[in-house]
Amino acid sequence: MSMPKSIADRLRLPAIAAPMFLVSGLEMVLAACKGGMIGSFPANNARTLDILDDWMGQINATLPADAPPWAINIMVHRSYSRWEEEMELVLKHKPPIVITALGSPSAVIDAVHAYGGLVYADVNSVSFARKAAATGVDGLILIGAGAGGHTGQISGFAFAPAVREFFDGTLVLGGAIGSGRAIRAAQMLGADMAYLGTRLIACTESLAVAGYKQMLIEAGAEDIVLSAALTGIPANWLKASLMAAGYDAEGLKAKAQIDLGRPEDAAARWRDVWSAGQGVGEVHAIEPLSQIIDDLVQDYQRAGA
Repeated sequence: MSMPKSIADRLRLPAIAAPMFLVSGLEMVLAACKGGMIGSFPANNARTLDILDDWMGQINATLPADAPPWAINIMVHRSYSRWEEEMELVLKHKPPIVITALGSPSAVIDAVHAYGGLVYADVNSVSFARKAAATGVDGLILIGAGAGGHTGQISGFAFAPAVREFFDGTLVLGGAIGSGRAIRAAQMLGADMAYLGTRLIACTESLAVAGYKQMLIEAGAEDIVLSAALTGIPANWLKASLMAAGYDAEGLKAKAQIDLGRPEDAAARWRDVWSAGQGVGEVHAIEPLSQIIDDLVQDYQRAGA
């Protein structure tokens, strides 16, 4: 394992609350860190740069020095038109961890390292992991098959060991991880931490609307659909939300052109279409994130007994 001791010593649970579009916000980050895991949010959940500035300032002002670190996620894809403005705020507020997605992390590494921050690259294949590792990132987040939202195609059982063979930095594994036992299993495969998304969406602090949370409670793995029709990138979605939005079986076979635009455009476009991973069966209730973390910690400890 190669997670820095300065981070490991501050965690109750070796996990990151994954940054989820229209789900992770200020309150969820604070609750995650206070509960003992790394909290994160995607910069594009802040609809304006003023809101983003405020969120980052509040997180820094609220969390004590010995709390788990927090992370911001920025998309570095060429079609996302706000990432340079977001980076200006990253340099202002200096989040401990910057998670890059949908593009090469090379554009941000030097700037983040200059203030002492860490860069973790979100990747969904071994080839992308090799390319990201070559840029000098501090960590790789492996998005395996079964992950909610933009997903990967490789089982975590194969993905983590393959990447660990050539990467000795911090390794985070995601994809249908929704229990303490699964977090323990990720470590057994060579990861330092797990990446949890779907399991946390129904927490009371999340930005998800009530209908989204209820649909998660009622869904199982068979209710997840993989499609590139919405964003041009293969992603896992709740089938019921797609049907309600007017998609049909044929329409989901198409592939849209990748155009990430700006946050205000994407939020309106995907407001009623909801993503989830194959671990959705672990979601049973709407409850405080602190309770979810407590349950995960107990399960994790039992699995290691």
